[in-house]
Amino acid sequence: MAQNKSVVIAALIANGAIAILKFAGFLLTGSAAMLSETYHSISDTGNQIFLLIGIRYGGKEANREHPFGYGKAQFFYSFLVSVFLFGIAGWESAKHGYNAIVNPHAAEVGQASLPVIGSFPGVWVNYAALLGAIVFEGYALSKAHAEMNRQIDEHGWSGFREAFRKTSDVTTLTALTEYTIAMAGAGIALFGVFLSRTTGNPLYDAAAALLIGLMLMGFAVALAWENKRLLLGESLPADDERELREVVAGWDGVAEIVDFRTVYFGPEQLLVTADVALDAGLDTEDIDGYITEIENALMETEPQVHKVYIEPEV
Repeated sequence: MAQNKSVVIAALIANGAIAILKFAGFLLTGSAAMLSETYHSISDTGNQIFLLIGIRYGGKEANREHPFGYGKAQFFYSFLVSVFLFGIAGWESAKHGYNAIVNPHAAEVGQASLPVIGSFPGVWVNYAALLGAIVFEGYALSKAHAEMNRQIDEHGWSGFREAFRKTSDVTTLTALTEYTIAMAGAGIALFGVFLSRTTGNPLYDAAAALLIGLMLMGFAVALAWENKRLLLGESLPADDERELREVVAGWDGVAEIVDFRTVYFGPEQLLVTADVALDAGLDTEDIDGYITEIENALMETEPQVHKVYIEPEV
């Protein structure tokens, strides 16, 4: 998912179309894995809707009621995605897969006795939908992967594990995880449907549905946890914050840093506040310009810094 609305709308349409194809495959074959993937694609479609809402609200100008703007709207709607969409879709998928395992269908998934579209067995609808999903999700994943790599290079993170813990860009974070899980889910469903058709044993299809559901629920927990830290007001990572403190502490005329705090108020939007004790010999008339120089230096050091409030103490 990208910030650009046209890309998000395109993803919304594509995910909706894939969900319809997957559901058609389920109706034609009774495949539990296809029903799980239908839930998955519906949740992806809802994800794009919530993202569009988050982008819209996140872009609103600051006002009296929200003096720091609406940037945290993206944290909130991403949290809703994890809880209401992926959590529910994961639970329903896992439940359906479990029921299919303990109460297997008498019909064999994808066999010729199942309904057909024209001269094609219904199972080919499954194959077409899943292969189409893999191609689309793979393209989207490459875009999210490139953006996360850019952030890793920009911030000097060691890799994706550190980026997942430290990034405030929940749009890219959600996209990278969502499309990874989507490709894995489509691949598992394709494998399960193929094995059930080849062997005539519906257990493979049911096991695939259960596994997809468990993956979705795992993603829901991980994404909710990452959004929780930002919703609660997380600070800049310790190493990066230490670099900002050193800028202030090393500034000529600064005697001591009494207090120093950072907090995210939106994706890659950082607020810095500091109480700074200045040298007693500093000219009082020059303090305003002096503080402005420190604020500009902090913004140059860390591009995420959008607001700086320094309280001088002489």
